[in-house]
Amino acid sequence: MGRVAAAGDNAAMESFYALLQKNVLDRRRRWRTRSELAYEAIVWIEHTYNRRRRQRALGRLTPVEFELAFTAAPCLDDEQAA
Repeated sequence: MGRVAAAGDNAAMESFYALLQKNVLDRRRRWRTRSELAYEAIVWIEHTYNRRRRQRALGRLTPVEFELAFTAAPCLDDEQAA
């Protein structure tokens, strides 16, 4: 943790909230209930933000690309056993 009001401490969350606001909240849409808005935000997080965002820990791949790279490759042990 840095000093009080250090920009680096909040950078990741500020970036996340900016993207959430841009992609969900700024669509000039009104929701009838809070639960509809919550559902829309959850759908965006789970289907867009978490699955399409490149991640450093995965070698700059998205989670979907990373998973496909390992599940689509044939297993050498299976080929040798046949």
